[in-house]
Amino acid sequence: MKSFLTRWGLALLWMLIIFTFSSQPKGTLLVPDLGVWDFVTKKSAHFIEYAFLAVFMLRGARGSAPLRLSHLIWAFALTVLYAATDEYHQTFVPGREGHWPDVVVDGLGAMTGLILQGWRQGFRLPPKDPSPSKSQSHRR
Repeated sequence: MKSFLTRWGLALLWMLIIFTFSSQPKGTLLVPDLGVWDFVTKKSAHFIEYAFLAVFMLRGARGSAPLRLSHLIWAFALTVLYAATDEYHQTFVPGREGHWPDVVVDGLGAMTGLILQGWRQGFRLPPKDPSPSKSQSHRR
């Protein structure tokens, strides 16, 4: 159990925070109306919160193993799945609506977070190794 919480604890906590905020009926959060900047602020918040969630999901998917592409893919898939379910959840909250464009913004945030984390950890895709049949056909 300790190993599970060590790996997944931050992701679960962050998901709980997202769920708590998205459960608030419209107008109950003490957020000032920023006019034109309201849209930019909200989309930026989506982008950033899901960038963090993706990094926390990566921690869970990876554990203590060396970073692999499969870890990045799983972290991305789990993050986007959570984003989609969160938007669906909002359709049941008074005054709120689920919007699929928010899932796209969340996914872009997740991708950016994972790219930055992969770069930070020195992850590189393995070089493409041409198959022997292709390399022999070029020599003729």
